[in-house]
Amino acid sequence: MEKYRGYRDLRVFQLAYQLAMDIFEVTKLFPREEKYALTDQIRRSSRSIPANLAEAWKKRRYEKAFVSKLVDCAGEAGETEVWLNFSKDFGYLGEDRYQELMDKYDEINRMLYGMADKAYKFTG
Repeated sequence: MEKYRGYRDLRVFQLAYQLAMDIFEVTKLFPREEKYALTDQIRRSSRSIPANLAEAWKKRRYEKAFVSKLVDCAGEAGETEVWLNFSKDFGYLGEDRYQELMDKYDEINRMLYGMADKAYKFTG
């Protein structure tokens, strides 16, 4: 069994955190009129993924709580994907950058559900 010192050691946390940083940079170029709508929403949902992962890690003593927080992370990833769709369709995000970000969210989702399916490796 692989040992983790903390949530920062999790590859999924590192990827989610970096994606939140990438989205912050991308959204700096969004129109000013989107500040309180799309920009705030996509930043919030993308940041919620690593934040919920940290919370999941702290709750790992209880497998059901851990899995529940992982599912919350996946939900936030899904929300972020919808905001990325809007960003592309509004013309704020190019197709290549959009696809790159979506591919990374697919990877995050695979990791999250893999962790949930094997929660016993992380809990107890």
